[in-house]
Amino acid sequence: MKVAVITRHAISNYGSLLQAIATQEAIERLGHSCEIIDYVRSDESYLQQEITLLKTKPNWYNNPIKRGIYLAVRQPESIIAGKKFEKERKEYLKMSPSFNTLSQLMKHPPEADVYMTGSDQVWGPVANGTYDPSYCLCFTKGKKIAYAASFGQERLDEKRQLYYKKWLGKYQHIAVREDSAVELLGEMGISANQVLDPTLLLNEKYWEQYFIPIKEKKYVLVYQLHNDNELGEYAKKVARKKRLPLIRISASLHQISREGKFRHNPQIGKFLSYIKNADCMITDSFHGTAFALNFNTPFIEVLPNNKTGGRNLSILKLTGLSNQILKDTRDVSLAMIPIDFTNANKILRRKREESLHILKTMIED
Repeated sequence: MKVAVITRHAISNYGSLLQAIATQEAIERLGHSCEIIDYVRSDESYLQQEITLLKTKPNWYNNPIKRGIYLAVRQPESIIAGKKFEKERKEYLKMSPSFNTLSQLMKHPPEADVYMTGSDQVWGPVANGTYDPSYCLCFTKGKKIAYAASFGQERLDEKRQLYYKKWLGKYQHIAVREDSAVELLGEMGISANQVLDPTLLLNEKYWEQYFIPIKEKKYVLVYQLHNDNELGEYAKKVARKKRLPLIRISASLHQISREGKFRHNPQIGKFLSYIKNADCMITDSFHGTAFALNFNTPFIEVLPNNKTGGRNLSILKLTGLSNQILKDTRDVSLAMIPIDFTNANKILRRKREESLHILKTMIED
């Protein structure tokens, strides 16, 4: 069968691209064809995203001087990163014709046997703070399923629950990524399975085909998504304790001023190699953690200082590695203790089989 997947594949972010690649591969391994619906809202294109984000900050947007400074600093780096990720999307993803608006999707929805909402924070707000029913497959009356979808938050107000009950009640099957999402759907009277993120459906043997050699040999790695000064300071302490250089990788050029030797926007093959070969990784990223688990790379989890940490907590709880969460930024001893991945690997192998079976059943039922 042909499965058409709508997901957040076009954000200039490693996790967004890699989860889309993994979803595509998992569906094809089950003997079906996969097409990623190339839906990129006009206000979320890399040419417009900084303007869209700035509009959510009235104090900046309404001040011509602040607006000019913000865009002069942030827009060029967004365009540079956007072009690089766009090139890799075209290389690795099998995509539909492009859609920029919901009305375009409604008029000419891609043809498929099954329509699937993919993984990551597809059911959270989009860049302008609103909610887009495209990710709830409102544009089709065909068979609807969801795999590893996420709300990006652990609680929903009554208005938002009614919104999702309306749209998600039309799905034939739903599987979500976090245990908190199972609970949220249960409150709406909708049953759901918990499954692995697509990047964890595929083991290291699959991902090693993407590896690109890097010149660095021994180092501490920092991969940071959120604005938290303590994370960088902690990574610097760990590197000093281990007597190793600190390397920072990011698609965001403004991180050049933060701690660590900066490696800007490496290809996904180098991104994966940096995680695989790190002596230790300090991260607040869910997908950074997912690949550390896949590659058995020692890591320290710094929970993000916003409401998105539930997904990090969920995967660590599942794999029995919650003790890797940093509780005290003065304590570098946690980074010096070897991690025994034996039990986590067993859990992931079992959960892979279970999650792939659920995906197969959802598609073919």
